[in-house]
Formats: sequence, C-alpha cells, structure tokens
Amino acid sequence: MTKHDELVELLATRSARLGEFTLASGARSDLYIDARMTAMSPEGLALIGPLGFDEITNAGWTPDSVGGLTLGADPVSYSIAYASALAGKPIRAFTVRKEAKTHGTGKLIEGPFFQSDRVVVIEDVITTGGSALKAIEAVRNAGAMVIGVLSLVDREEGGRERIEAAGYHVRSLAKAAEIVTRMRS
Repeated sequence: MTKHDELVELLATRSARLGEFTLASGARSDLYIDARMTAMSPEGLALIGPLGFDEITNAGWTPDSVGGLTLGADPVSYSIAYASALAGKPIRAFTVRKEAKTHGTGKLIEGPFFQSDRVVVIEDVITTGGSALKAIEAVRNAGAMVIGVLSLVDREEGGRERIEAAGYHVRSLAKAAEIVTRMRS
C-alpha cells in the first residue's frame, strides 16, 4: 500500500461519513468529511507532512511558507513545515485568523510570516473554495505572493474550479471520490 493509499484509508475510516449533512457552506451533501480527525492524529500527521511536501515539490513550487485559515489548515501546514525541515529544505508555517486580534499587535496572520514570502495556501477540505480564497486575500493584503493552493481533500464540488478561476493553481492530496470508493470497498 502506498503512502497515498494509507492516507485515503485513514480519511475514509476516521474522517468521512455517509448520510445527510448540511455543510459549512449551507449546501446539503450525502458526504461529510471532518479532515481534522485524520490531520490531528499522529498517523495522519506522519503521512500528510511528507505527502504535502512532496506535492509542493512536484508542483515546482518553492514557497517560503505555508498556511491557511485556522483551524482546518493548521495541522496540515505544521506537518508540512516539519517534513520540510527533515528533508533539509525548511518551509515556515503560519496561521490566518478568522478575524484580526483586537489586542496586542492586532495581527490577522500569526507565526513566522513575512511580507516578502512566496506562499502556498493550505486548505483541509475544499468545497466551495471560500476559505482558501479568504486566506489568499489575507496573504495578498499582507504583501506576500501566493504561488499555489494545496488541499488535503478536494470534495470535487466546484471549489477547485473557483480558486483556479481566480488565477491560482490547486493540488490535492486526496479526492472525495477516492475516499467514497474506499469507504464502500
């Protein structure tokens, strides 16, 4: 079994459920994916970091940092940063808050993020693309350049196309169809 297959297996057994659900976007779906159940587990982190780092490398992207909207993007970003350090090609991780702090420095983006960064925006699950686009806006407003978007899961419901229509390349570690196939096998 490949590392990709292991990740799909974890997502199918820990993160995905079939039934009737209302998603964060308000849309109805027969598939619910709580990627945090995989992304916050030791086994998931051990797979996601190297697979994410490899996907970024294979895309030809050379980011200074990776990050996205909290909370979903956080474990994915941190595991990629850790894997990059182990590979001797460190990439920093950051978090985009849902709203800027109202105290202290008032930051919207936390962590070792710099205005001159080349960034890969991270998303746990792409459905409509809204969270990734919100993170892209925050990163661009802070002066950094977005060079791509990497998701843990693409639900294949139009979000990828919406992000690409905004001018960004999107890569995903797993797709909803793969997860459902694994669930039914």
